[in-house]
Amino acid sequence: MNAAAAPELPADRPAGHHPQSGLARLAAGAVGVVFGDIGTSPIYAFRETFAGHHQLPHGPAEIVGVLSLIFWSMMIVVSLKYVSVIMRADNKGEGGSLALLALINRKSARGGPKKWTSGIVLLGVFATALFYGDSMITPAMSVLSAVEGLTTVQSSFAPYVLPIAVGILVGLFAIQSVGTARVGAFFAPIMLVYFLTIAVLGISHIVLMPSIVLETLNPLNALNFFFHDGWSAFLALGSVVLAVTGAEALYADMGHFGRRPIGLSWLAFVMPALMLNYMGQGAMILSLDPVTANETIRNPFFLLAPEMLRLPLVILATLATIIASQAVISGAFSVTQQAIQLGFIPRLRIQHTSEAAVGQIYIPVINWALLVMVILLVLFFQTSTNIAAAYGIAVTGAMFIDTCLLSVVLFSLWKWRPWLAVPLLALFFLVDLAYFGANLTKVPDGGWFPLLIGLVAFTFLTTWARGRKLMLARMREASMPVEIFVKSAASSATRVPGTAVFMTTAPDGVPHALLHNLKHNKVLHERVMLLTVKIEDVPYVEEGRRFDLTDLGSGFYRLVLRFGFMQESDVPAALAKVETCGPAFKMMDTSFFLARQTLLASSRPGMWIWRERLFAWMLRNAESAMEFFKLPPNRVVELGSQVEI
Repeated sequence: MNAAAAPELPADRPAGHHPQSGLARLAAGAVGVVFGDIGTSPIYAFRETFAGHHQLPHGPAEIVGVLSLIFWSMMIVVSLKYVSVIMRADNKGEGGSLALLALINRKSARGGPKKWTSGIVLLGVFATALFYGDSMITPAMSVLSAVEGLTTVQSSFAPYVLPIAVGILVGLFAIQSVGTARVGAFFAPIMLVYFLTIAVLGISHIVLMPSIVLETLNPLNALNFFFHDGWSAFLALGSVVLAVTGAEALYADMGHFGRRPIGLSWLAFVMPALMLNYMGQGAMILSLDPVTANETIRNPFFLLAPEMLRLPLVILATLATIIASQAVISGAFSVTQQAIQLGFIPRLRIQHTSEAAVGQIYIPVINWALLVMVILLVLFFQTSTNIAAAYGIAVTGAMFIDTCLLSVVLFSLWKWRPWLAVPLLALFFLVDLAYFGANLTKVPDGGWFPLLIGLVAFTFLTTWARGRKLMLARMREASMPVEIFVKSAASSATRVPGTAVFMTTAPDGVPHALLHNLKHNKVLHERVMLLTVKIEDVPYVEEGRRFDLTDLGSGFYRLVLRFGFMQESDVPAALAKVETCGPAFKMMDTSFFLARQTLLASSRPGMWIWRERLFAWMLRNAESAMEFFKLPPNRVVELGSQVEI
C-alpha cells in the first residue's frame, strides 16, 4: 500500500476529547465497548448456518467450509476493509457513515467531484437509515439468543425465555437516562472475561481435533464448499455474515478510542478468541455421532461448556449481549446527534449524562422509540432463529454503501493508483454483493423489517433536509438587505437599553423576528446582534474558529457561531467569550428573539404535498431552539410567521 497515497488524516481535535491514555489501556477499553456486537455473534452465527431457515447438512465438507468462510470473511471484511483501509478515512478522528459523508462533502466543496455529491449524500443518508433498523434488531437478537441458552441448562425453562428477555430489554432501555459512565467501567472486564471464556471453551474441543485449525485457514475449503453444495452454500452466506455483524461499529466508534487501539484489540485478542470458539464448535459437531450432532447443532455455543458450567456461561453471555445492545443504543444516540447537527433530523432533546465524556448522551425520543420496536420484534418473531431471518440485510447494505463511499475516498481524496485501488475495491464489492444477495433471500421470512425501517427513516431524513432547504429559500426571497434596514431603522426607531439577539439561519438579510419586533413594538435595543449558528462538517471546531463577527454600524452586529457536528451548541456559553462588540454579554440584560414558522402546504413546485405535510408535522414537533441552544427561558421571545413551500 502506497503510504504517500493513503495518509492517515490528522486527528485535529480539542485537547481532552480523545482519551490520552496508553495504547494498551485504550485497546482494553475498546474490547468492552466496540466489540460487543461482533463478539456475541458466536452465540448464534454458526448455529443459524446449519439450523436456521435455510438448513445446511453438517457434514465435514460443510463444517470446514463454513469455518473457512467465517475466517476469510473476518480477514477481508473486518481486518482488511475496515481496520486497514476504511478506518484511515477519519473525519478529524471521527468515523461512521455520516462522518465519512461530511468528509467527502467538505473535500468536494474544495474542488472535488461535485457531480457525485447528491448521489453520495443519498447513499450516506440511506446507510444511516439502515443503521436504525440494525439498532432495533441487534438488542432483540443478542439478548434473546443468550437467554435461550437457559434451555440447554433445563428444558423446562423454555416458557420463561420470552418474559426474561423482554424484562432485560425493558430494564436496559430504562437505565439509559441515568447514563453509562459508571456502568461502562464494568464493560471492559466483563468482555475480557467473556472473550477469554469462549476462547478456552473452543480450545477444549480443538485439542480433540487439531487438524481443524489448518482446515479453517485453508481458503480452498471455502471454495470446495461452493463446488460441493452450490445453491445451498450461497444461501448459507446469509447466516455466515452474522459472524461479522458489528464490523461497521469499529469504524463508527473510532472517535472514542482511535484506530490503532481498535486494530490492536481486534488482531491480537478479539479475532483469535472468536475463531477459537468457532473452530471449537465445528470440532465438537464433527466429533459426535450423527444423531447427537443433529441435536447439538441447535445450540452448539452453550453445549461447548460442561453441564455444571452451562448456567454461568448463560449468565456471562447474557451480560455480554446487554453490553453489545448498550453499544448499539449509544451508537443510535450518537448517529442521531450527528444527523441533527448536519441538518437531516429536526432538533430533538439531548441530555448529556456525563460531564467528563462529551460523547455520552441520551435522547429520550430515540430511546423509547427503539424500546417499543425492539419489544414488538421479540413478541412478533418469538425466537432468535426467526429474528435471524431479519438480521443481516441492514448490516450488509450498510457495508456495501461504505464500500461505495470508500471508492470516492480512494480515487478522489487519496488519489490512489488504479492498479492498486481497482483490485481492492473489486474484492470488497464482490464480498459485499455476495453477502447482500444472500440476505435478500431472507426478505419473505423477516428481511422486510429492516428494509421497511430503513425506507421509513430514509423518507424522514430526506424530507427534513429537502423541506428545510425549501423553507430557507422561501424566507430568503422575502428578506430585506441588512444595509438598507440599518440605515433606515437606526435613525427612526426608539432605542432602549440592553442587547437583543435575533437568531437567524440565513447569514445575510434581516431576520423575520427583527422585522416583526420593530413592526409591533416599534423599538430597538442599543445593541442588536444578528446571530447565525453554523454546524461545520467536522466533529469539533477549535476556539480560534468559533466566531466570525461583523460590525454593521449603529449598534448592529452580525455574529456567526461555528460548532462541530459532535459538539453541544451552547449559545450563552459561546457569547460569554465574545469581547469585541461592546460590553460583555450578561444574560439578565440580553433578550433572545426567535422566529417560529408555521408551514403552509401549497402547490408550489418543490415537494409532493404529502411530504410537505410530513415536513410541517416534523417542524411542529421539533425541539424548540430555546432548549436546543441552551437559551435562558426567561430571556426568550418567540414571534410567529407563516411560510409556504
